[in-house]
Amino acid sequence: MSQALHPMLNIAIKAARAAGAIINRASLDIERLQVTAKSHNDFVTEVDQAAERVIIETILEAYPGHGILAEESGRTQGARHSDYVWIIDPLDGTTNFIHGFPVYAVSIALSYRGQVQQAVVYDPTRNDLFYASKGKGAYLNDRRLRVSKRTRMLEALIGTGFPFRKGDNFQRYLKMFEDVMVQCAGLRRPGAASLDLCYVAAGYYDGFFETGLSPWDVAAGSLMITEAGGLVGNFTGEPDFLYQREIVAATPRIYGQLVKTLAPYTRVISEAVATAQAQEAGQADDERTAVIEALKEAEAAGQQAAPSEPAAPKRTRITAAAKAAEAGDGSSRRRDDAPF
Repeated sequence: MSQALHPMLNIAIKAARAAGAIINRASLDIERLQVTAKSHNDFVTEVDQAAERVIIETILEAYPGHGILAEESGRTQGARHSDYVWIIDPLDGTTNFIHGFPVYAVSIALSYRGQVQQAVVYDPTRNDLFYASKGKGAYLNDRRLRVSKRTRMLEALIGTGFPFRKGDNFQRYLKMFEDVMVQCAGLRRPGAASLDLCYVAAGYYDGFFETGLSPWDVAAGSLMITEAGGLVGNFTGEPDFLYQREIVAATPRIYGQLVKTLAPYTRVISEAVATAQAQEAGQADDERTAVIEALKEAEAAGQQAAPSEPAAPKRTRITAAAKAAEAGDGSSRRRDDAPF
């Protein structure tokens, strides 16, 4: 890499490559892997766990006072109340990996007071390293990334992810899928959201949308999008997507068209649920966890029936309390004070 990188980004790259080496070694003999089902169609292997361990060890060796939010171990490691939180998915696309389908990645992001500042997505099968620093651009290896210049949905290639967990409302998704499919040139579903987002940043896709995702699925890729000139948000176009379990990302012109199509399908978390969760969470770290759990419970409760025609909901920003708790005096909204 020719350009000088931020020290924290260098640590993320070091951790991602170490995890990628573990994944590549394991891919040579997939049949010997021990696979555990966390839930229906949601798997974890000892490779996920080993990759996560080496990532966390690498990060905490350099920054022992930082917080950790990881897919397999949650917040059990690192400082619980640090302004710096590393958001880690050690193996995004585990189902692909255990079937030998070569579409999976390591995803690592660093947030400071709720804003993602550094990001790495590493594809070990191709040795492709996507990385970005806030305000410094996004790159694939040494090549600067830019979103595509397409402006018409009829010409756009869109990425997505299908529902796969038990209880997911597949009928609702099929209606969403149909509404997008008839407007675009094609839909693709490789099965690793972190890479899908990077593909939008690289211009391979013109847009991407998915529901049911967690922060570790989208944190790193979202910074790639914005640093490559794209837009990212929830289905109504608002920027509070990280804990909303819905995301849409695209070139600026395609983004507006996707939001118009997807807005009726946005999930609504009742104000009572959001308020109760905020009151129960005494600290910012606990509140983020509570928000994720509230989203999961509310989404599961909403699976019983899907309306034949989706109605445009009244939106409640469930992350406002979390942002306020993190900001204290509102400093998180002042982007210039982040030491990057």
